[in-house]
Amino acid sequence: MSSSPVRVRFAPSPTGMLHIGGLRTALYNYLLARKHDGVFVLRIEDTDRERYVAEAEKDIATSLAWAGLSFDEGPGVGGEAAPYYQSERKDIYKGYVQQLLDAGHAYYAFDTPEALQQLRDEAEHAFSYNAATRGALDNSLSLTDEEVQQRIANGEPYVVRMKVDHDITVRFSDEIRGSVAFEAEKIDDQVLLKSDGMPTYHLANVVDDHLMGITHVIRGEEWLPSTPKHVLLYDYFGWEAPAFAHLPLILNPEGGKLSKRDVERGGIPVSVRDYIERGYEPEALINFLALLGWNPGTEQELFSLEELVEAFSLERVGTSGVQFDLDKLNWFNEQHLRRLDLDGFVERVAPYAPKGESGYLRDVCALMQDRVSFARDVISEAGYFFEAPTSYDEKGVKKRWKDDSAMLLQAYADSLDEAATFDAETAEQRLRDLADEHDVGAGRLIHPTRLALSGVTFGPSLFAMMEVLGQRECVSRMRKAVQELGD
Repeated sequence: MSSSPVRVRFAPSPTGMLHIGGLRTALYNYLLARKHDGVFVLRIEDTDRERYVAEAEKDIATSLAWAGLSFDEGPGVGGEAAPYYQSERKDIYKGYVQQLLDAGHAYYAFDTPEALQQLRDEAEHAFSYNAATRGALDNSLSLTDEEVQQRIANGEPYVVRMKVDHDITVRFSDEIRGSVAFEAEKIDDQVLLKSDGMPTYHLANVVDDHLMGITHVIRGEEWLPSTPKHVLLYDYFGWEAPAFAHLPLILNPEGGKLSKRDVERGGIPVSVRDYIERGYEPEALINFLALLGWNPGTEQELFSLEELVEAFSLERVGTSGVQFDLDKLNWFNEQHLRRLDLDGFVERVAPYAPKGESGYLRDVCALMQDRVSFARDVISEAGYFFEAPTSYDEKGVKKRWKDDSAMLLQAYADSLDEAATFDAETAEQRLRDLADEHDVGAGRLIHPTRLALSGVTFGPSLFAMMEVLGQRECVSRMRKAVQELGD
């Protein structure tokens, strides 16, 4: 680990809703920064103006805030390295492009998109704009200086490309993958400045990381092939490159890269917004994502964000792709709901609950907290706490409603109606007394009572449930079931 203060950045492109893989990248950057008392920077890479989506930019901020990943510098926060929108740094990049041109590390290219497409169509193998092809193309390396200046003066569109020599090997060390090498002949002359005057990701990324003092670049494995271009740019500018760390891919259950198709095929959400809308707990998703590529070296699975900060290290991030397991995520969601104190759990359930007396909701939540996977399940799976059942589980009725159930339930309702006090202990004692009186097992009353109160054959402790529902409601529901289900 570098001895200099750790500065990391999350640099999403607002062209679509934040991907779950993007949130994992943000998380690992956040953890490294917090682990070393460093700085977490948010930078919006919005140079691709044709694909820019304003809603996507808002989604980035919303998703990070929901996940609890606060940044120290960035839009809305500020910082010494502002501005943090690449579209607002356009003039900064121009000076560095000129520096590369003056040093012979870049050149003007006037090739039209149509001409380049024709070359791609006619090529026997994949066409690459590089040292082997650029001499025959329309650029400042094949034209005289006078011709170049005249064409620029005439307003002809051009791009600026990086000049890559092919007789070198580009080497760098990756914090996760170790030593990595690329032969330069496989690196194309990347466009650095587009014809609209905006920089490409490659140039802006390197310039901004240098000017913002970024010490560690943590990003997805898909950016690994671009890294030699960035290393070359650092060399051309005479700058020290940051430490690179390329995270393993997140794979679908079949082993392919997780994509939008997996939402339709396997029900796996891809965007963070989808997880928010489905009711996942932010702590659960963060815990799950942290372990999707990293392991703590212990048997511990459940972590708070603070515990993750304490345990995290890049050294324990793996190189192999990791399959996404939705069932495992759901398990994490259950566990994190159960880790909440009761007040916290009530707070999570409240947005889904009917408006009413808060004390009653708290009593319901106390019974249901250990029985649900999502906060909304308290309402969807135990709606009988808020509204009397309008129907009864058909299979449950066939199995649990006996010939004497109506008689026994009526007698139980009458007994409860006469009770001077009502709580779980009273409800249980009167049921057992009645079972003894009629010489039947307690189950002969318990099962039809549960059906009458909830409409289903499962749920929390029957007598605790009765105490929450209250004396009048229990008696009313039991008498209604007697009438509807009959003998």
